[in-house]
Amino acid sequence: MILTVTLNAALDVTYGVDSLRPRTSHRVGAVHRRAGGKGVNVARVLAGRGRAVTVTGLVGGPTGALVREDLRAVPGLRDELVPVAGESRRTVTVVSGDDGDATVFNEQGPHVSSAEWRAFTGRFTALVREASVVALCGSLPPGLPSDAYAQLVGSALETGVPTVLDTSGAPLLDALDAGPDVVKPNAAELAAATGCEDAGAGAERLRALGARSVVVSSGPGGLLAVTPDGSRRAVPPERLAGNPTGAGDACVAALAAGLADGADWGAVLREAVALSAAAVACPVAGDVDAATYERFRTTVTVEDLHAPQPH
Repeated sequence: MILTVTLNAALDVTYGVDSLRPRTSHRVGAVHRRAGGKGVNVARVLAGRGRAVTVTGLVGGPTGALVREDLRAVPGLRDELVPVAGESRRTVTVVSGDDGDATVFNEQGPHVSSAEWRAFTGRFTALVREASVVALCGSLPPGLPSDAYAQLVGSALETGVPTVLDTSGAPLLDALDAGPDVVKPNAAELAAATGCEDAGAGAERLRALGARSVVVSSGPGGLLAVTPDGSRRAVPPERLAGNPTGAGDACVAALAAGLADGADWGAVLREAVALSAAAVACPVAGDVDAATYERFRTTVTVEDLHAPQPH
């Protein structure tokens, strides 16, 4: 079982418009509403690939009830979300039809009390004993300490369960000392965290701070992986138009599945790029387009860049 953690779960609302123009009104075409947050999206992708997956995290209020109702309709997905008193957030994504760009508005999320956090960590400790891999994803809601992910990574490490971490800023930096197995920043998040504009140098910086492996996503530029087995770059065969908001979550799903299977890094990166591209081809995060996935999975280029380096 792969366990995904979404501490700031959301109801994702996606609007499709012909063209996004500031300071004017827009007529909305397609509207999609579904349970979201990065870890929830990761779980959807995994469940769609036939994986046993459990979702945990924090939800509350009427919006949280809508999140849980939507998750009940996902085959193969187990809901172990923990209730809080506050109202779960909504996110709004506006996808422009003329260029495929997405503009995202993220609410902050509910305030989480220390008692609610203790209740969650107790649930997490029980769930992690059943897991083969844990994926910890997204922002922290107000009230949680910036080392919240560090605590969860440490708990998983004590149980011998590998972790994939996808967050940014202080929660990312504070978690590194706990030794996550894989961290997956995008290029902008990596530069903000390390001050390094060069992705390779930034990834090595995160490894020096405690991450075992670092996978950097660069959108249509593909992935850079810096690992104990060396550095590799995986590049898609073509650029796709579409909604890129779920691409990173599909990448994390592939990384978690690869860890669970003990797959080699070349195979993991091909799968990650193919699933990411297949997510771009879908209108909402958490879905993948089967035809795009099948086309990309045999045409992704993986290049070995450097021999293994000492940690």
